Amino acid sequence: HTAFYQAQAVLDFMVGHLDLRQGINANYSLRDSDRASLEKQLKFLKVSVVHQAHKRQYRVEKLTKETVSQLSFDVDGQRMSISQYFKKQYNYTLKYPNLPCVWVSPREKKTYLPLEVCHIVEGQRCVRKLTPNETSSMIRATAKKPHIRKQCTDTQLQKMEYAKDPFVKQFGFQVDQSMVQVKGKILDAPKVGYANQSTAQPNAGVWDNRGKQFFKPVHIKNWAILMFPGQNQCQTNDVKAFCEMLIKVGRDNGMQIAQPSLVKYLRENEVENVCREILQKSGGNIDLVYCILPRNSAGVYPRIKNVFENVNCISTQCMELKNLKPPKPQTVGNILQKINTKIGGTNNIAADMMNIPLFKRPVIIMGADNSHPAQGEGNRPSITAVVGSMDRHACRYGTQISVQKTDGKKTHSYIIEDIGKLVKNTLIKFYQSVKIKPERIIFYRDGLSEGQYHHVMMYEVSEIKKACASLEVGYNPPITYVVCQKRHHTRLYCANPRDAQDRSGNVPAGTVVDRDITSPVNFDFYLNSHQGIQGTNKPAKYTVLVDENKMPADMLYTMTYHLCHVYARCTRSVSVPAPVYYARLATERAREHLGKFVFDDSDGASSTVSGGAGRGRGGPNIEEVLRAISPHDNTKNKMYWV
Repeated sequence: HTAFYQAQAVLDFMVGHLDLRQGINANYSLRDSDRASLEKQLKFLKVSVVHQAHKRQYRVEKLTKETVSQLSFDVDGQRMSISQYFKKQYNYTLKYPNLPCVWVSPREKKTYLPLEVCHIVEGQRCVRKLTPNETSSMIRATAKKPHIRKQCTDTQLQKMEYAKDPFVKQFGFQVDQSMVQVKGKILDAPKVGYANQSTAQPNAGVWDNRGKQFFKPVHIKNWAILMFPGQNQCQTNDVKAFCEMLIKVGRDNGMQIAQPSLVKYLRENEVENVCREILQKSGGNIDLVYCILPRNSAGVYPRIKNVFENVNCISTQCMELKNLKPPKPQTVGNILQKINTKIGGTNNIAADMMNIPLFKRPVIIMGADNSHPAQGEGNRPSITAVVGSMDRHACRYGTQISVQKTDGKKTHSYIIEDIGKLVKNTLIKFYQSVKIKPERIIFYRDGLSEGQYHHVMMYEVSEIKKACASLEVGYNPPITYVVCQKRHHTRLYCANPRDAQDRSGNVPAGTVVDRDITSPVNFDFYLNSHQGIQGTNKPAKYTVLVDENKMPADMLYTMTYHLCHVYARCTRSVSVPAPVYYARLATERAREHLGKFVFDDSDGASSTVSGGAGRGRGGPNIEEVLRAISPHDNTKNKMYWV
């Protein structure tokens, strides 16, 4: 599905994007972070104007830093402001003098238009990455239950009338009007292990952790809570009630949480000073900084993560103001799952995974992702991440981040060029954590299409082997290299609707299909590992490119399914193995820190970063970017992106 921009006034778009629920008045002005956020959304959009009889269209280049009242220019030897010019030339009185102007193309002409006279032209496709709220709205609007989606597919197939198509007849094709029937099997879900050898049994991909304590809870002795909204929005009594709920629910989960040592209100520009204050008062011994953010936190969030985590190795947990009151035990429990994981704990394990023969000897599970900038993000680099398990249960992961070098073209390299260095560092971290070398490597690779398989396999597997050999002469652990795909159009439906396990009517969690619709040459299979919440599930497709471990198919299915049950954020199995998810989260977190740089967005989609010491075309060099997005050395051992 594709999203389109709604035809509307730019001011209305601004109010919606910045979540200005009270609207704006004549004195309203934008913060720098809000202006940057709005500019990112409007960039390259076509707008029409309302102050002229002929509604000419323009292309947005950027927003001016100066406001309407601050911008002026010479007209017939007389200095005139934007407001004065519009009044004299068009008899149009501007109502919002403190808002910026739109700088439209061509940029060299310096044509400025006040926001209030601009309207977004209808029919424009949204090529940028959708925000979380927009993604949720898109899913709600397009999600269809399986039986409805199947009906739509069947109806569309009938409308195509392939039997009457002369070209189909000429080539001797026949198109079956019914979907192919395939046989699958349902894997047994693993028992989920908690503290004191207690377990929970998943049912349709979901389990209940009430009355159970985290497998490895971590205690919080010294922590701070910072409030960015004002006291009129975030009252002290509400914060105190939330802290009490956090402590209570933490106790139920086996965590001992002390009262916060610092409770402080602050502004966005005070983050660095408050961080220094916390370090000074705690002597550098601080377990957690909990941050309550305003509704629109696009600007402050990456600043918090950079200052506390990247620079000072302090774990943080951010929460939107809307979750403050009233404090709900379920919400607080979900937050504690993230906190416990970030500061070194383990929420649960897949207990039955230890029964898989592969895990009788030391094995490391890795996940890798190569994340490219979305269209419209301009000259931004690709970011790669490799995560590797740091414990015998494959529940805790370390992270290695790199910036992908490019050659100046508009295409991005799908190969992880630094894969050898990233894997080598991951293996070293594994040895430091477990005190033993892994004897086998299981590598899940995300972000590939079928046409890229051979090239990637030849390069990346070779680099992984070189990385192993560089650590010790003769060290050559067998590798199983598996590609995980979600970008496909295959859907699975129950032939008998009564076989569906969840309320949406999807196939049961644990359904595997490895015949009929799979490749006759490659070792591949489909696995639906999660319960459907809304719409029709999309099963993940797995293709095994290298299998030096000579794993039986059922063992690989079982291990992959079990790894979907150790995702730290929730008590349900997820659609892909946890390390694949974690690699995505690591690249997304790294991309948050690119906002501090100015990139050349002239082509709207290209991405070039210089590999030399100097600056690349229109942007910082690769060393600058890598330093900015890389976490603190000690943070790399933490699951900070959860």
